[in-house]
Amino acid sequence: MNEIIEQFEINGKIISCEKYGNGHINDTYLVVTDKDKYILQKVNTNIFPNYKGLMENVFNVTDFLKNKIIKNGGDSKRETLTLISANDRKKYYKHGDDIWRVYLFVKDTYCIDKLEDPKDFYQSAVSFGNFQKLLYDFPADKLHETIPNFHNTPVRYENFEKALKADKFNRANSVKQQVEFVLERKNTCKYLTDMLASGKLPMRVTHNDTKLNNILIDIKTNNGICIIDLDTVMPGLTAYDFGDSIRFGANHCAEDEQDLSKVNFDMELYNLYLKGFLEGSAGILTEEEIASLPYGAYMMTFECGMRFLTDYLDGDIYFKTHYPMQNVYRANTQFKLAYQMCQELNLFK
Repeated sequence: MNEIIEQFEINGKIISCEKYGNGHINDTYLVVTDKDKYILQKVNTNIFPNYKGLMENVFNVTDFLKNKIIKNGGDSKRETLTLISANDRKKYYKHGDDIWRVYLFVKDTYCIDKLEDPKDFYQSAVSFGNFQKLLYDFPADKLHETIPNFHNTPVRYENFEKALKADKFNRANSVKQQVEFVLERKNTCKYLTDMLASGKLPMRVTHNDTKLNNILIDIKTNNGICIIDLDTVMPGLTAYDFGDSIRFGANHCAEDEQDLSKVNFDMELYNLYLKGFLEGSAGILTEEEIASLPYGAYMMTFECGMRFLTDYLDGDIYFKTHYPMQNVYRANTQFKLAYQMCQELNLFK
């Protein structure tokens, strides 16, 4: 590990290097020197084979953010990630087949993995809204698609249909109700992509993984200060980022809850997040974008459920499962939430 760390332009003598965090994609380590702290990561090239495009995205976005933050009088070393160059001036180091990168550690911050206080949900909305505001004039078409068609719901539906038709593991009969739920909602899949194609919605820079634990929170103020995990920053719709936050945040159930009576869409949390997101984005969203936000909540939830069901039909090859039928239970929770969102938000009437 020391050999790898020493390939980067870090300050000081290395004191320790230990596993850090609970991320599921990349291998992450905290490096401590006698002068500073750093985050060392090995990029998962199975998920991100286009690591050059990914690193170009990360550098261009963080560089753009730094200029904005400095212009606004902020602290560019705390309010966005800082990539540390390798000794050859590249933004990563290739060691065999492994791709490594280093970030400056953002001190005096913490992350929240589970929502306990609605105020935290509100603060996350302000943070991700502000992320949209800071990047509203970044040319989204210059970004690489690190995961092609990541939130292309019609393509996700096509993948579902292929898995259903193939039924390689003879599982379709065991999920007839879930399959019918998806088939009945085929026409909803193109709602947002059609609006984008017609020019009614602008392409934005989107984070695409707007979980609460992807925000660093300042220890003193308890406000979100820095958005992290930028690997899925791509061109997309604002409704995607808003919707994904609602999908996991505006309810109180486990992702694989088996008792569906415990699965309920929380309108109070939805409205709280909406308020914070609009406050953070501070007027940069169009009227059409604001009107699309509730549809984003439905679409991201329905799409996620569809992906869980597709994976079950394919033999549980994408999402990690810890017991049989877990992907089905995951799909069930998403489908119930999506149904309730349509009812509560008066969608597709």
